[in-house]
Amino acid sequence: MNPLNHVAIIMDGNGRWGLKNKNSRNAGHKAGLITVEKIIKATLKNNIRYLTLYAFSTENWKRPKKEINFLFNLLENFLTNRIDELHKQNIKLQIIGVKNFSSKLNSLLRLAEKKTYKNGKLQINLALNYGSKFELMSAFKILKKKKEKISEKNLRKYLQTKDIPDPDILIRTGNTKRLSNFLLWQLAYSEIFFERKLWPEFNEKDYNKIIKKFKNIKRNYGNI
Repeated sequence: MNPLNHVAIIMDGNGRWGLKNKNSRNAGHKAGLITVEKIIKATLKNNIRYLTLYAFSTENWKRPKKEINFLFNLLENFLTNRIDELHKQNIKLQIIGVKNFSSKLNSLLRLAEKKTYKNGKLQINLALNYGSKFELMSAFKILKKKKEKISEKNLRKYLQTKDIPDPDILIRTGNTKRLSNFLLWQLAYSEIFFERKLWPEFNEKDYNKIIKKFKNIKRNYGNI
């Protein structure tokens, strides 16, 4: 059976679920946060070491300002009210992406990272204002500035995921089959599962089904 260390998830479909069920995209984002908590618990149960969640992309700034503000308020409330619980569960929170949010949110993110830094049961990588193309371009610029040889090993040193193993699994909910500028380098050999369900509908049973399927896949990495 394949070992499973890292699951990455594109949590797609909150807005569509909200419009369909509550006539409000924001209601979908609120429901999506409940799913996040369920999946964190399931990840702990399965003894998976890393969970990376695509929460807000560099392209998401194109959304209506009211929706963006709601998302960030939701995140601020989560960090204020739930970070102690994550800490007690020995969960580490790490942000990947560029932290150029409000001073309040930036401060909460820094405090959450600092508080949970030494935790080792599960590392949650929250991709906020993250774009893989920007990450790769930034890494190449650093290589050029330092006049280092361009190689996979050197490039990896300057990725925001430099200390994190590449995902074994990528899950995307919402019945959309694309990567949306997410971990393009890191997903080179990940097993990809596209789910029809919208993110608020996704549950522990769906998650465990994917994990079971992954563990029985023959992974060749280019070999026979």
